[in-house]
Amino acid sequence: MKYMELIAPCHFGLEAVLKKEILDLGYEISRVEDGKVTFLGDAQAVCYANIFLRTAERVLIKVGSFHAVTYDELFEGTKALPWEEYIPSDGKFWVTKANSVRSALFSPSDIQSIMKKAMVERLKQVYHKEWFEETGESFPLRVTLMKDEVTVGLDTSGLSLHKRGYRKSTVKAPITETLAAALILLTPWKKDRSLIDPFCGSGTFPIEAALIAADIAPGMNRTFLAQDWKHLIRERDWRDAFEEANDRVDRSFRPDIQGYDIDSEVIRMARENASRAGVLDLIHLQARPVSALRHSGKYGYIITNPPYGERLGDKDQLAELYQEIGNAFRTLDTWSEYVITSYDQAEKYIGKKAAKNRKIYNGMMKTYFYMFPGPKPPARRLSES
Repeated sequence: MKYMELIAPCHFGLEAVLKKEILDLGYEISRVEDGKVTFLGDAQAVCYANIFLRTAERVLIKVGSFHAVTYDELFEGTKALPWEEYIPSDGKFWVTKANSVRSALFSPSDIQSIMKKAMVERLKQVYHKEWFEETGESFPLRVTLMKDEVTVGLDTSGLSLHKRGYRKSTVKAPITETLAAALILLTPWKKDRSLIDPFCGSGTFPIEAALIAADIAPGMNRTFLAQDWKHLIRERDWRDAFEEANDRVDRSFRPDIQGYDIDSEVIRMARENASRAGVLDLIHLQARPVSALRHSGKYGYIITNPPYGERLGDKDQLAELYQEIGNAFRTLDTWSEYVITSYDQAEKYIGKKAAKNRKIYNGMMKTYFYMFPGPKPPARRLSES
C-alpha cells in the first residue's frame, strides 16, 4: 500500500506522550491536535503502531478530509473520496462514530446516514453494482467534524487499543490501560527505580509499568481488525511486527514494582490480571492500607489513582483519606509522587502544593495529574551503572 497518513487518537492532554512514542517508532509526525496525533507511514506502520503504541486509543487510516457546512456538501465530499482503494466489492462498511465540535452539522445519526449513502453511490459507479451484500470483511469508519472540517478515518484496530486482553477482572472506576501507560511515561520513572501504587485496584499501573520494564509490546497478545484486510496489508507485515515484538521482550531485569490495596479480593483480581499479562513474576501485590505504606529504598516513585468523590460519597471520609495519603508521602520524603484525581481538595489534604498539575480527561471526567517530584538522586558511579 502507498505512503499514507495515519491518525492515532489519545486522551486529551497526553498528545505529547503519544507523539514521542510515534517518533521513537521512527515515523514522521504531520500534525498534533487535541486528542490525536497524525503521522506518516506505510502499510507496515499500521502493524507496528497497533502492536507497539502504549498510549494510542486506536490507529486510523486517513481516507481524506474536506470542508462541509451543509448535508449536500457532506454527501459530495464523502462521495469524492477514493473508497474503492480501501473497500472491496463485498466489504461491510459503515460510519461507527461521528463527532462534531463547533460545526454547522452536528447530528451524529444524520452524518452517519448521509455518509453511508454517499459511499454506496461512489462504489456503485466503481463496481457497477446496484446492491452490496456486505458479506466480506468489516471496514468501520470514524468521522470528526471540527470547525466544519470533516476528517474521515478507517479504523484498523477494531477493539480499542486499551483492551490489551489481560484485564478480565476489574474494580469500580478503573483507570484504562492506555491512560495508565501514558501517565507512567509522563513521569521520569525508569525501570531501575522502585514504583509503588498504594491504590492499585485491578493492578493497571503496576502491570503497565512491568510491561514497560520488560519491553513487552502492549498489543502483542491480541488481534486487530486490519489483519483481515489482506488486499491492503500483507500477512508478512503483521508477522514481522509480531516477531519483532517477541524478540524485544527482555525479562532479565527484575524491577521493584509494587501494588497495594486495602481489599484482599481486589488484590486477588489484580494478581489474575497480572498473570494474564505475563508479568505476575515482575510485580509484588499485597493487601495493605495506604497508612501502612513503607519502603526502605530511596528515590522511588508513587504513581496512583486514589478514590475520589465518585467512589466515596462521604466528603469527610474523602478528606480523611487524602490526609492519610499525605502522611504516607511524608514517610517517603525522598520519593516522587504522582496522583491522578478529580478531587479538587487533594493538595489541601495531602498537605503540600504540587510542583505541577496537568488537566487530563479520563473519559468525560475532568481530572488533574498532580506531580510532587522528590529530590534528584545523586549521580551513580560508573561501577554502579
